[in-house]
Amino acid sequence: MGETDMSEGKVAGSHRTPGEIRIQVFGRTDVGQIREHNEDNFLIADLTRGSRQLDDADRRQIVGDHGTVLGVCDGMGGAAAGEGASQLAVDIIFEKLQEAGVPESPDELARRLVFSVEEAGVRIFNEARADRSRRGMGTTATVAALVDDRLFIAQVGDSRGYILRGQELVQVTRDQSLVNQLIEAGQLTEEEAETFEHNNIILQALGTAETVQVDLTYVELRRGDTLLLCSDGLSGMIRSDEIREVLLTHGDPLDACKELTERANQAGGHDNITVIVAKFDGDGLKGPSAADEPLRYRKYPLPEREDIDFDRPTPLSSQDYALQEEPTHDPRRLKVGQTLLGVSSPAGAVDFADGGAPAGHPGGGSSAYPPHDEPVELPTTGLPPMLVGFMVLGAMLLVAVTGFYVLR
Repeated sequence: MGETDMSEGKVAGSHRTPGEIRIQVFGRTDVGQIREHNEDNFLIADLTRGSRQLDDADRRQIVGDHGTVLGVCDGMGGAAAGEGASQLAVDIIFEKLQEAGVPESPDELARRLVFSVEEAGVRIFNEARADRSRRGMGTTATVAALVDDRLFIAQVGDSRGYILRGQELVQVTRDQSLVNQLIEAGQLTEEEAETFEHNNIILQALGTAETVQVDLTYVELRRGDTLLLCSDGLSGMIRSDEIREVLLTHGDPLDACKELTERANQAGGHDNITVIVAKFDGDGLKGPSAADEPLRYRKYPLPEREDIDFDRPTPLSSQDYALQEEPTHDPRRLKVGQTLLGVSSPAGAVDFADGGAPAGHPGGGSSAYPPHDEPVELPTTGLPPMLVGFMVLGAMLLVAVTGFYVLR
């Protein structure tokens, strides 16, 4: 089994509420028991120092005034394409957040986080379009950033973010997957989802289309909170109550990461396994209180700002989403930015009768429709649309008049 350990460091900063926010963090990625290549990547970076090094001695951090970023990316599209997509994603996200400097406010950090994820999607899409051997490559992205006690999480795909507070473990991201949509539509139960044949189909991924809709959520951190970010190689193999047990048992993030990856491998290790565990402390965070709002999935209503100094791709709205089949790598993949609309039943949700690849196909653990190898052009007359409209109306009028005289 191939595995990599990563951890990063922090320095003190002043741009936030008074007091230090300390993070003890570790990350680990493992190829699993089935895959030949690891297409996952992850990011743990100190934006103040510009550090994303692999120094084991640098696992205890103090959040600086540029902030901290942690992220997990699960690539797809085959060994070279999937690994390349996830590596590009973590590199671009770090690059964009790093070059932006000190955020003026938490909202500014949130905007930059969303922009960096969108920019990664555009760059991966262009790489795939320029190199036919990498067509269909894509990656999920679950990326958390903070500069004060508000943790923002940008989500594309089905990697996950959890918060452990006290004895309670809560998933604070929402899977952008077919199976989750069927659960939310009441067409599938949690128990049925565990054995659902098409539970590897995701509705969004970076790189499979030029734009994505980033789901931005947030958590008001408290002293003692633990963040877990992971690919579905972990969450798909271990139940949440077992994850909770490991996090409660192992106080050191290194030990927790090791135990979680080992348990996922013992459960079958059907996919690459990636996990980041970060524990938050310090007098810059409030202590937990009974008056706190319960942990849950909470979308962040990012205020508009006209003077932002970068162009952001326009996200797709949910009404623009549709299903699209694509034969590259996996015929069942879904185009980026899509959600399933009008689902009446799990069996009728998508027609896979024409031969989709089996769950856990060699091209990657998750599926998302990649772009077509060649654009499809619909035949047209080449005439101006208005002229065509008049011609159609004239033809209809001629048919009506002819019918009138024939029926007399």
